[in-house]
Amino acid sequence: MNVIFPFLPERPAKPRDVGLTMMMDKGLSIGETENFIASAGDYTDLVKLAFGTGVFAKNIGDKIRLYKEAGISTYFGGTMFEAFIVRGLFDEFRRFLNRYKVEVCEVSDGSMALPHEEKLEYIRVLAQEITVLSEVGSKVRGVVLNADQWVDCMKTELQAGSWKVIAEARESGTIGIFRADGTVNKRLINQLEKEVGNDRILWEAPNKNQQTWFIKKFGANVNIGNVATAEVVSLETLRLGLRSDTFFEFLPETLQRYKQISEN
Repeated sequence: MNVIFPFLPERPAKPRDVGLTMMMDKGLSIGETENFIASAGDYTDLVKLAFGTGVFAKNIGDKIRLYKEAGISTYFGGTMFEAFIVRGLFDEFRRFLNRYKVEVCEVSDGSMALPHEEKLEYIRVLAQEITVLSEVGSKVRGVVLNADQWVDCMKTELQAGSWKVIAEARESGTIGIFRADGTVNKRLINQLEKEVGNDRILWEAPNKNQQTWFIKKFGANVNIGNVATAEVVSLETLRLGLRSDTFFEFLPETLQRYKQISEN
């Protein structure tokens, strides 16, 4: 900290189990990766090598090494897992993970119809070898889970060995836990909080208004994912109440008198 302010919310030190920030790396170069780490590495816990970029992106091994040296866990996005599985290449996927010495992997079924018991078995096997994140929710518009299905999938995947479950929203924030217009499905999220537990969920929330909503509801140390490369530092200011959107969230009652009242 360049300035020691009172009334800033406490952020746990890395490596941490809550207050996680996951950034989407959609193809950064080595130089861009180094610049990102220099500016935002301290505020980043996880980096997802997004989509299927792991198939062809250059210097993947070097990037993973740089992130690891910065204390950032790196993993291939769930679409990469599904690209192996749909072709019947689970053992090849495991060898792929081992080749790059990643410490985290994602198991998802957002693009393909995967029987849930089969997905659970993949989680069980991989959890014996590596830290598993599993994702719940479809990337296909129109394929909708009801709240009870969300809860059941999350609970059983955690029981199978997932470290955290990811609540699907895509990079657009217009599907899964959000409606098509980007607004929050509050009823669903309230049920997931009650029956699964906020700290066990990594909420995909790519947009500022969505991140703000989660911080106001769950506090500074909510787990937030699918954050754009250029938005990680901005998210940290939201978490600390150092941006207008959350400015008064962590200030005591005695200072609330300075809050501006909207005429609306």
